[in-house]
Amino acid sequence: MSRSAHPAGPRHADLHEGHYAAPPSDLNVLDEKVWARTVTRSEDGVVAVGGIEVTRLAEEFGTPAFFLDESDFRARCRAWADAFGKDADVFYAGKAFLSRAVVKWIHEEGLNLDVCSGGELTTALDAGMPAERIAFHGNNKSTAEIERAVRVGVGRIVLDSFQEIVRVAHIAQSQGKRQRVQIRVTVGVEAHTHEFIATAHEDQKFGIALAGGEAAEAVRRALSLDGLELIGIHSHIGSQIFDMAGFEVSARRVVQLLADVRDEHGIELPEIDLGGGLGIAYTSEDDPREPHDIAKALHDIVTRECESAGLTTPRISVEPGRAIVGPTAFTLYEVGTIKPLEGLRTYVSVDGGMSDNIRTALYDAEYSVSLVSRTSEAEPMLARVVGKHCESGDIVVKDAFLPADLAPGDLLAVPATGAYCRSMASNYNHALRPPVVAVKDGGARVIVRRETEEDLLRLDVG
Repeated sequence: MSRSAHPAGPRHADLHEGHYAAPPSDLNVLDEKVWARTVTRSEDGVVAVGGIEVTRLAEEFGTPAFFLDESDFRARCRAWADAFGKDADVFYAGKAFLSRAVVKWIHEEGLNLDVCSGGELTTALDAGMPAERIAFHGNNKSTAEIERAVRVGVGRIVLDSFQEIVRVAHIAQSQGKRQRVQIRVTVGVEAHTHEFIATAHEDQKFGIALAGGEAAEAVRRALSLDGLELIGIHSHIGSQIFDMAGFEVSARRVVQLLADVRDEHGIELPEIDLGGGLGIAYTSEDDPREPHDIAKALHDIVTRECESAGLTTPRISVEPGRAIVGPTAFTLYEVGTIKPLEGLRTYVSVDGGMSDNIRTALYDAEYSVSLVSRTSEAEPMLARVVGKHCESGDIVVKDAFLPADLAPGDLLAVPATGAYCRSMASNYNHALRPPVVAVKDGGARVIVRRETEEDLLRLDVG
């Protein structure tokens, strides 16, 4: 790889004091919180995953590419299953990342699966996931999607509107079936990262609001229709959550609805789904909770609220997606051009960008990045890692410290990209979506292949 010198970018000493965090003491050290569990760095600085060095992976599979630590993925599935035990249900949220290989892994590790489109349902069924272990979400499921879900016997459909209550009931009756359903309610709590706001969040497209009695009316309608078997209430309060306080408020409000249902209808609904959104570490500043801590906290919250309301504690379901797959993968890029801006930062362009990670542009998400193809003793420079797309917002990592001797041909890796990056990937600028490569015990195999130009032209019928 070329390591020709280039004009150095600004160092941290040149920046306005306090505007950026101090650089790490050693850029060669990998923070285990943000990397997959089998990732290591050798004495010569080359990073490996599953026992295979990234330089070899780049030669075999090219860049950009997602490399997924299969052992880590399976271990996280087992950790969630063990944490919640046999008296609860863990649904892997397929929207985070789904492929036939992933479906097989979660099936083998004992998890259920949450899908939210016909395509995700097709992938799940094709890979052998039993339909009764699938939950079907979505705010606007098509008639065809519902007909298929009912026909194959999905374990639950989460109802998201009054129209959908009637629609699912009609379709189930037309097929001579009684479909198990939950009602998704909007509880007036939204949690993001370290804070939650308990007001004014009925203004969104998902769910049926508790406020004004709408959720109670949805329960009445679902209970009145022969084609439906109402098994519980579903809620989801946000994404990338670290603080459990939002769940406590949400659980209190959902349990109150369960108590109201008991008082009005004389029945106790047997299930409560608290959704997903549990956070992971994208940077060293993030501090995610372990599955056992989360399970205990949620169980204690629901049990306490049910005891207070005089209810039998329902069966709890959760839907981790990002929390399982997010930390298990990283994206590998090759450096193309480097542009130092005196007194500001150095722009480092890589061979991917917003077509393989839209989250930075879409959500202002923060990521880490490391030089992984060699070691470096150069002092740190403030860098912005950007993509190759014709868009000024094409940013992969907004601000990071990288070695000042970084050069074209070096390999950079962005950890914690297992969730949503490949799922939300696009063909912007007719980019070819990267492959996903599973790595385990010294072996690597493609589980989602790289797109080709022929793939693009095949869809362009002219």
